[in-house]
Amino acid sequence: MPTFSDAQIECFVFTFKEGVLSAVAHDLKIRVGRGSVTVSEDSVEATFDPSSLSVVCARKDGRDSPGTLSAGDKKKIEGNIAKDVLHTKKHSQIRFASKAITRDGDRATVTGDLTLHGQTKSITAIVTKAGDTWATEVSIHQPDFGIKPYTAMLGALKVQPTVKVQLSVPA
Repeated sequence: MPTFSDAQIECFVFTFKEGVLSAVAHDLKIRVGRGSVTVSEDSVEATFDPSSLSVVCARKDGRDSPGTLSAGDKKKIEGNIAKDVLHTKKHSQIRFASKAITRDGDRATVTGDLTLHGQTKSITAIVTKAGDTWATEVSIHQPDFGIKPYTAMLGALKVQPTVKVQLSVPA
């Protein structure tokens, strides 16, 4: 039963802007820096440290836009995520535990419980093998987990309630 951690895992969270002032905001690509994923034939368990989220870059039109954000901007966003969105001092772990896995060649459907921000909900992920990795992308509706999406400027600038999470591990 292999366990993959930190450097072996690629986990990104993508956030999307909305609101009256969205033209001055940025979609974001955020890396989850610490975590582990344990995989066996019939189970997947994963834990992630929400305080390890770091802003990789802004995104524009679905593509990375490096250099758009200063180091100070990134640090401020990371602080807002930890303190105002995920409340990482109170909720120090994100956890997933599979309940069922259905395989079909290089594709698997994984259903399980995701615990995020102190709340547990069932989610389903389609995982596909691409070369030497298994990868998935899931949408997480933040309010389902008691998370209030980030807002600024009296709500004129907001993060959409649904974020995308991409995860890949070695095959």
